Amino acid sequence: MVARAAVRGLSTEDLSRIREQLSAGRRPKVQFTEAAGQIAGQVGQVVELTDPAASDEWVVVRFGRDELPFSPADLIVAPRGAGRAGSRARNGAAPDAQPEVSGPELRLTEPPKPESPRPEPGGPESSASVPQPRAESSPAPPAQEGKPAARKGARAAKPKAPPALTVTLAYAEGEWTVAAQQGNKVLAKPYVVRPAEAMRMVSLVDVPGVHEAVEQILAAERAEAEQQAERLRAELAEIEARLAELRDAG
Repeated sequence: MVARAAVRGLSTEDLSRIREQLSAGRRPKVQFTEAAGQIAGQVGQVVELTDPAASDEWVVVRFGRDELPFSPADLIVAPRGAGRAGSRARNGAAPDAQPEVSGPELRLTEPPKPESPRPEPGGPESSASVPQPRAESSPAPPAQEGKPAARKGARAAKPKAPPALTVTLAYAEGEWTVAAQQGNKVLAKPYVVRPAEAMRMVSLVDVPGVHEAVEQILAAERAEAEQQAERLRAELAEIEARLAELRDAG
């Protein structure tokens, strides 16, 4: 028995080349390895590369009408002409015919005829019955050794997982903002929220360090607001005194 060489799957260079082709609007062809199960040897098209940190199966391949995720070990770069044989099979080309195994063969043999005894003089004429030919069955030829059964435990098609959702609450330059992104798609650009709403969001995070940082921000904002209020009160007092002088002068 000849041992098959192990297939390593897609290398880092292959994945970089595939990413460049996807960026250029092309869908590179790949071929399934034996690690992919019953579809080994078939050819598909890469339509997307998701986040490798989220799942081991992050290479999304279109095979027929389905788009399924696979790991790089399940795939190799398709050689030239790899998809033509499958295309001919889908167009109705007949596969190689398998030889039929015939059943037991029957042959008819006739045993030698015995000599008929001579009738005695004056006696009734006797005749010897000829036995009927019997059917002799020849042993059936050895059954043809069938092809090895398909490898069990083939990979079940897994549904494509949705991209990760990220919601960001940020504080900068005296304002609280919220943004949302799913995968590479921006759902909501940073927009300003009131401090009370930001505090409700922070209260859901049970991390002491986060609460301490928020308390420091609030304390600094209170101090600045108090200083500004004092300045405004002083300015208002000066304006009222000036107004009183103008009234007295009139």
